[in-house]
Amino acid sequence: MPRKNPIWLVLLLGAVLGWSGCLFRSHKVPTLTTASNVRTATLQELVATLDNFDNAVKTLNATVDIDTSVGGAKKGKVTEYQEIRGYILMRKPEQLRMIGLFPVVRNRAFDMVSDAKGFKLSIPAKNKFIVGPPDVTTPSTNTLENLRPNVIYDALLLPGIDPKTDVAVLENQLETFTDAKTKNQMAFPTYVVDVIKRGPAGWYLYRKVVFSRVDLLPHHQMIYDKTGTMVTEATYDNVEEFNGIKFPTLIHIVRPLEEYTIDLHMVKLTLNEPLKDDQFALAQPAGSQLVNLNGQSAQKETPGGDGEKK
Repeated sequence: MPRKNPIWLVLLLGAVLGWSGCLFRSHKVPTLTTASNVRTATLQELVATLDNFDNAVKTLNATVDIDTSVGGAKKGKVTEYQEIRGYILMRKPEQLRMIGLFPVVRNRAFDMVSDAKGFKLSIPAKNKFIVGPPDVTTPSTNTLENLRPNVIYDALLLPGIDPKTDVAVLENQLETFTDAKTKNQMAFPTYVVDVIKRGPAGWYLYRKVVFSRVDLLPHHQMIYDKTGTMVTEATYDNVEEFNGIKFPTLIHIVRPLEEYTIDLHMVKLTLNEPLKDDQFALAQPAGSQLVNLNGQSAQKETPGGDGEKK
């Protein structure tokens, strides 16, 4: 028997569907309006933006208001904490200090410092002094005790592209949202710089940096671990200029695995002023409980020789 030509089946199906209105239906979809005031840039120009920002910021001294929430689908609820005042000191390559104050009384709620070797965290209300490696190895049931200074450090700064270990590629994307008044879908074109890093076990996705095509500034960053899991998401808004450097005054940090979020509202910000070593030194308070997360048992100690600037 002769084989049937598939084109005749297509034509026949089209004719049947065209004659029988009951075999199809149509419906309206929201209008998608795309922003027209967009700018263009090459991958090399976007990488240069990251590199220039990385080279421009050496130190940071900020007074901040800190909003924190804990919880999500895993916990079945979200707890929002009252906003507190805090201070952040940062000095490259990897030093950071962050202090949080209780509302009204302004006593220290926490004080933590970190460098490449590890971190120290003082929690006076619990009479605890926690030391450990830069990353969480044994998660605490208290979500906020899993906070590490390097999370804040990585979100505050947008590192440049290291040509020795990183490869950058470019994506074109659209970010959409619904206009509250018109109910129309609004679309804003973005550039996404994917940073692929070479690790001991091979290449892996390290970061995604999203640039708005309205101003060609980064406004979103996603950081991944070596398994390809997103561990930190940071959003940057309200960019202002400080000492000739454009810097966001509102940073929203999400840690999806631990289920906590931190909002940093810059009240006062100074970039590239000299910072001293003792501003990153944190001594253990006398009589506090030492909690060592490096595998040693907890014990009580008196402060060591570290100095602390008051």
